[in-house]
Amino acid sequence: MTDDLGRLLVEHALLEGDFLLRSGRRSTWYLDKYRFETLPDLLRPIGERLAATAHEAEPGAVRLAGPALGAVALAASASMASGLPFIIIRDATKAYGTANRIEGPCNEGEVVCLLEDVVTSGGALAESVSAIREAGLVVRNAVCVVDREEGGQDALARLGVRLHSLYRASDLLAGHASV
Repeated sequence: MTDDLGRLLVEHALLEGDFLLRSGRRSTWYLDKYRFETLPDLLRPIGERLAATAHEAEPGAVRLAGPALGAVALAASASMASGLPFIIIRDATKAYGTANRIEGPCNEGEVVCLLEDVVTSGGALAESVSAIREAGLVVRNAVCVVDREEGGQDALARLGVRLHSLYRASDLLAGHASV
């Protein structure tokens, strides 16, 4: 079983039905990140845990990183809890303004810890790893709120990035006979 925060995640964000995931897979359950990232009573402790886990996983990190749009609130919350600044990774380079893919000040060679909400196949995080490295930053560790345990950890390992999770789906969903 899981702790109180894990139970609150399930209570507020677990949806059951037929869902198409970003990975292209179908699932009978979906953990809606917006249902936990938009509630201060959940976002605050999640940010604190992400900050602590990021510090343990990558004590040399001078900055956190969050892919847009889903992990920006998480990165902001973890930034406030840790005191580390954060950067935002866009899906693509914007065609206006500064035309940046990485938003927020950073310097080549800095070590960052990548944050994410829910990881399935690891595809979205792999794209973020590429963008971070193309910007000259170092990323060796990523921390997610939930690992669906569907290949994301292995996909990131092939890129030299270790995935750490606050929760594994198997732990969160233990006792849910319908999922």
